Amino acid sequence: MELIDSRRLTGANAISDGPGAVIDVAVGESHIAALVEGWEKTAQQVLAAVGWERERTFVRQVAGGVSLAISAPIDALYAATEVNEWAFAAAASQPHDDLQTAAQYLRAEIEKESNPSLLRLAAAAQEHGLVFLSDDDRASVGLGSGSQTWDVDRLPTPDEVDWQRLHDIPVGLISGTNGKTTSARLAAAVMRAADRHVGYSSTDWLAIDEEVIDQGDYAGPEGARTVLRNTRIDCAILETARGGLLRRGVGVPRAQAALLTRIARDHIGDFGSRNLDELLDAKWVITRPVGVDGRIVINADDALLVARAAESTVPVVYYSLDSENPVITRHIVDGGEAWVLHEGDLCHYHDNRLTHVVDAASIPVTLGGAARYNISNALGVAGLTHALGVDHDAIVSGLQHFRPESNPGRGNLFEIDGVKVLVDFAHNPDAFRAIVDLARNLRARRKLIAFGEAGDRTDALICDLATTAWQLEPDRVITLEIGKYARGRAPGEIRDLLHSQFEQEGAHPGQLDHHQTEIGALEDALTWAEPGDLVILLSLAEQDEILARCQQAANAD
Repeated sequence: MELIDSRRLTGANAISDGPGAVIDVAVGESHIAALVEGWEKTAQQVLAAVGWERERTFVRQVAGGVSLAISAPIDALYAATEVNEWAFAAAASQPHDDLQTAAQYLRAEIEKESNPSLLRLAAAAQEHGLVFLSDDDRASVGLGSGSQTWDVDRLPTPDEVDWQRLHDIPVGLISGTNGKTTSARLAAAVMRAADRHVGYSSTDWLAIDEEVIDQGDYAGPEGARTVLRNTRIDCAILETARGGLLRRGVGVPRAQAALLTRIARDHIGDFGSRNLDELLDAKWVITRPVGVDGRIVINADDALLVARAAESTVPVVYYSLDSENPVITRHIVDGGEAWVLHEGDLCHYHDNRLTHVVDAASIPVTLGGAARYNISNALGVAGLTHALGVDHDAIVSGLQHFRPESNPGRGNLFEIDGVKVLVDFAHNPDAFRAIVDLARNLRARRKLIAFGEAGDRTDALICDLATTAWQLEPDRVITLEIGKYARGRAPGEIRDLLHSQFEQEGAHPGQLDHHQTEIGALEDALTWAEPGDLVILLSLAEQDEILARCQQAANAD
């Protein structure tokens, strides 16, 4: 038995429905029942001893162990982790103070952390029907243009707040394994086309309208709060990644719509997401802030999502690349809403009517309809933004005016001296398959593919990438050493795995090469390629340099 992690939960999450503290425990399945029984007993004892009798316990059994959580007041979450750790130590017969001594210490920690002004302001916000957000440094009431933010140690009393000027704004959440960032960027473009001032967070940056205000991975609660407190915006699109959902929970307690793109193998192996069902549990958290008057937008081409959506109490909007998908057919018969690809158009089923909205090939990120995965993303975005109140005209305008160069690292196609060069961030089997499907729709005399993989992926997943890439029937393959993402792998280890798998697939040694850098691979590929050839570079570590080099070369033509 091993305690892997102890942390705060700041919002609804895969374990509980609100703030608290959780511990992840690696333990054999045969010992879980006894541990849970003992922990629930000791947790209830210590919760009562510190005056938290109303707080609850939560249990989530996962592959390899169990997560044990308690709810707690938002002004005492650090102390809550210590409360939970004592309960675990007592249940696991590990060294710990007696209950009386522990309770005295824990009450003192709770008192040091407590902030009655924070709790009063949060309660007042709830009474006024407004979203309340807080973190270590700041607290806010309302969202976007209707928000006001204060330092947590200088909070007003509820009577000092001008409640009439505060309000919330529409919020759309996006999660899934692939397509999150592209969908967030597309959705923001659609909201701008609807004359809305939009803030959005993603794995690449924070942006207000077309201005990037900070670079970095902001697909977690911190990014969400930063966007939602910006008084320039009147709507928000929040990309929401697995890591933040598992570690802290969803970053906002209320949203009008949520989009789930797909559940596929990526980040499989981390505690709490060691299989697709657990990954789905984590991603599904973004539906919790959506009330019964909102919408959750679900990819009907994903069986896992469809099965979970059947349990939803919130109205579901489905989307699919197949207008005859049985899920869509049943949903429409039942009076449901859906977005589908039909006769080459993005179409909207609503009130038992089918409306042709826009030609898929006219949407630039679909590369003339060749990039079917981006047709799927466009369908999901249409469903999400329509649920946020956007009409068909603005959806068409936003989708058609969003250029591939505004989506760096996602399906960027360049023409360099007669050679097509496709750059993408694909790094898991599902994304690889999408790129292979796209490449098959691009006419080419010869094909070269260059890629590597992060070291924290399993051997089987890494080999699966080679199998998928070989389906492209490439004339040449370059594997990459991505030192930045070695993550415990020895130099050359991933290369050996990939080359061995390629040889099993039928490659001969003369088709296989290896480079230490992505730039080196690109230069080699461009030297090799001739007019009419296709070069595919899946860039993880040097994306900015790769895109700049390709753009420079394309402009020189």
